[in-house]
Amino acid sequence: MTGWIHEALHVLLHSLLETARLLPFLYLTYLLMEYLEHRSGDASGRLLKKSGKIGPLLGAGLGCLPQCGFSAAASGLYGGRLITAGTLIAVFLSTSDEMLPVMISNGVSILFLISVLGIKVAIGVLVGFLVDLIGRGHRSDAPQIEEFCEREHCDCHDHFALSALKHTVHVGVFLFLVTLILNGAVELIGEETLKGAVLNRPVLSNLMAAVVGVIPNCASSVVLTELQLSGIISVGSMLSGLLVNGGVGLLVLFRNNRPLSDSLRILAILFAAGVLSGLLVDLTPLGGWIASLR
Repeated sequence: MTGWIHEALHVLLHSLLETARLLPFLYLTYLLMEYLEHRSGDASGRLLKKSGKIGPLLGAGLGCLPQCGFSAAASGLYGGRLITAGTLIAVFLSTSDEMLPVMISNGVSILFLISVLGIKVAIGVLVGFLVDLIGRGHRSDAPQIEEFCEREHCDCHDHFALSALKHTVHVGVFLFLVTLILNGAVELIGEETLKGAVLNRPVLSNLMAAVVGVIPNCASSVVLTELQLSGIISVGSMLSGLLVNGGVGLLVLFRNNRPLSDSLRILAILFAAGVLSGLLVDLTPLGGWIASLR
């Protein structure tokens, strides 16, 4: 009984810390959104529309930074239609999450690290621009912050700092509850069981890695990276999972974005891009070359 209570407290504390680490990113994001709405008016919309053409390039570059808060921030911005779908997808695909710390702690070579990051960024840029190009005719570029505020039941006539705080609290509570459930499931199922679910099998390995990667938790990127460094899965399989994995960004997306079909569409694009890219790496000499750099 004591052991069960200890494990429950450990999961609770870990979930609290994970959520607390994201709150500054969320608050700064909503603060920016509120500021643009309250201070900049139509001029900000025109500026963001112009800068959106290179959004996927900027998003992929920023997404590869070793933290999972930026994907959450990007989801918040997309929920207000301040960035394009292609920019959001570029951020998700390039997000490194916990991959970098795990690889560095395992002493991989700088060439191996750069090659993996480079592939993620390149795929993010390519898919992001394609999504914006194909969807240009039916997506909305206009900021929808007022509509977002109505969904969140907050008063957009508040001071923008207070309104941003309300958004942060709403989303933060949601993130904590989902993170608590996910961490509890990992604790019950066990990390070894997760590892056993992704074996070094062609095609199936890529699909299974992508399924693990879509879990909106930092633990999935840790597991996938460790599996590859242990030689259990291929470089391509690792990339399939890590490309799909966007940290908690997907949670924020499904919490904030409407309609639901749009969030599902983005998830489907991420999954397809991750699996196909990983397969391409495995079926060409690229996978073996990257592995040799380690």
